[in-house]
Amino acid sequence: MKPQNIVAEKTSLWIFGYGSLVWKPDFKYKRSKVGYIQGYKRRFWHGDNFHRGNDELPGRVVTLIEDDDSTWGVAFEVTGSQVEESLKYLNVRETVCGGYVTKMVDFFPKGENQPPVQALVYIATADNPLYLGPASSEEIGFQIAVCSGKTGHNLEYLLRLAEFMRSSCPHVEDHHLFSIEAAAQTVVHCLLALQ
Repeated sequence: MKPQNIVAEKTSLWIFGYGSLVWKPDFKYKRSKVGYIQGYKRRFWHGDNFHRGNDELPGRVVTLIEDDDSTWGVAFEVTGSQVEESLKYLNVRETVCGGYVTKMVDFFPKGENQPPVQALVYIATADNPLYLGPASSEEIGFQIAVCSGKTGHNLEYLLRLAEFMRSSCPHVEDHHLFSIEAAAQTVVHCLLALQ
């Protein structure tokens, strides 16, 4: 379902980011909140041959996998003309290679005793040609350490996401993210030692 169909009549919309959106939204918004959604886990299982990689060496970025878990990130509230503008921008940024779905999910703001708000989330699907699926932390870390695309190095994406989790969600242990970060840093240290 296209985001425009979901929000055709909305003058306010929350958009949940769990990857690069947490540190680089690049669209105008009214306010943002750190929090989580339930029923999904974040995984570096999606390939990227544009932003963080290329056709020869696709990078790896995160997507969500349905699971009895929670994923922490940032929700952005867009209002008025920001709704259409942000969706237009995100449809290019998030779905440039196709194979994405959008869903409305419950977003729970951190530390607030309030009911959840509905938020739009973009999820890369397994039928996307760039979907890479599971691999060991070492394999994913190596791939990330050596890939780069039009938006920058894949390692930047990984390190900024890990830094967001440490600074904004220090109580959350994201083993998948942190084990890949450690593996990628080992590769970088080895490559530097060889120079």
